[in-house]
Amino acid sequence: MSYNNIIPTEKRIERLIFENPWWSTGNIQSTYSTMSRRLYFDLFYPYVHETDIKRALVLMGPRRVGKTVMIYHSIQQLIADGISPQKIMFIGIDNPIYMHQGLEDLLLMAKDAVKLDSVENCYVFFDEIQYLKDWERHLKVLVDLYPTTKFIASGSAAAALRLQSSESGAGRFTDFMLPPLTFHEFIHLKGLTHLVQQKTINYDGKEIPFYLTHDNKTLNKAFFDYLNFGGYPEVVLSEKIQSDMGRYIKGDIVANVLLRDLPSLYGIKDVQELNSFFSYIAYNTGNEFSFEKLGKESGIQKEMLKKYLEYLEAAFLIKVIHKIDDNAKKFKRVTSFKVYLTNPSLRTALFSPIVETDQETGNMVETAIFSQWMHRENLNLKYARWKMGRSEGEVDFVLIENKLFKPQWCVEVKWSNRYFEKPQELLSLIHFCKQNKFNSTLVTTIDINGNKQHNELNITYVTAAVYAYNIGVNTMDKKFNWA
Repeated sequence: MSYNNIIPTEKRIERLIFENPWWSTGNIQSTYSTMSRRLYFDLFYPYVHETDIKRALVLMGPRRVGKTVMIYHSIQQLIADGISPQKIMFIGIDNPIYMHQGLEDLLLMAKDAVKLDSVENCYVFFDEIQYLKDWERHLKVLVDLYPTTKFIASGSAAAALRLQSSESGAGRFTDFMLPPLTFHEFIHLKGLTHLVQQKTINYDGKEIPFYLTHDNKTLNKAFFDYLNFGGYPEVVLSEKIQSDMGRYIKGDIVANVLLRDLPSLYGIKDVQELNSFFSYIAYNTGNEFSFEKLGKESGIQKEMLKKYLEYLEAAFLIKVIHKIDDNAKKFKRVTSFKVYLTNPSLRTALFSPIVETDQETGNMVETAIFSQWMHRENLNLKYARWKMGRSEGEVDFVLIENKLFKPQWCVEVKWSNRYFEKPQELLSLIHFCKQNKFNSTLVTTIDINGNKQHNELNITYVTAAVYAYNIGVNTMDKKFNWA
């Protein structure tokens, strides 16, 4: 018996009518229309509206960052821009009622449901497209068959989607990555933009535009709310979810990705082992690892460790960064590396919220600042570590220029005011700057901004929260300039 005969077509059509209330009301559901738009919306929407280029738009990103909400906001904006509501179709591919239906079957069913003669000049949204096997082949066929129809798809397990779309949809797809919230977006969503004003700081002997705060205490409180709860829009806007982060994120984000998405995409056999491995990595976010140490502590073989790291990066849960020496040179053999969560609130979900005085706060602040930089395209960020006498020297972040592999700047992330009074204690940073002929560097603090000269090195001190905010602002500005 064919699966297609189990569910009558009229039931699927009923579902499509339910999913597309604007066909009859002219409006999206109030649940979505009342939600704040992410700052990324203004970058995303022009791609939705663009019809001159015959390409499908693929919206990618980890679970719960607001992809579906952004689709609904796009539908709302299309209607506001004069597109007929009947020419806008939304299909949630993850609904079992659509099982064993191809994209074209669903498209034609939606056309019949809304009683259109053709799908010319329609906007068609496929949500959670990864649940359709060979989705990229189906989508490529639609782009070729219906050149006047705009197709927009969304899906999780970002790198897997990116890989599939780039291989199978060359020239047919435009990829758009929606990451977890930046601290800049968090402040925007919480209505706290009054806490920051654009002023300037002195860096490398120049006054550069920079957002600063008149209220470090309140901004730091917001920063810790971001560290603990700030990666996901729903969590930010719901105190109920914040009170039970473990159940929400473990159940919905971590468990779904680790127990469902990744095993189905990569054929992972031992799901519990992957789960335990991720918990271990999350607890130690921002630490340096080696395959030897990981293998010893987890009992997992090196090849499987490499695969797990690759899987977790594909699901946008972690990011691995590599090491350079004090002359900013790569090591011949990759024996150790750092691993960061893609946003710090994942750790809170698995364990518990942190406060300013906790031992792990330094690593969480470092993870938060790394996760702001991660929103940049093609950013070659490394960390430096080398033998320094009997001890080791380390610098947290070094930006390497891609073509010539030259270091551009370095930053030391501290959750302390100590080094403002005692810059001479920043031995590793001072050494690295001298080796690489840097005249200036930046160090984060708890609540002090200012400049100190040590020997010939100009050190700019900026509070960690303010620094995180500015990376987000600058990233958004750059994206608008590229768009």
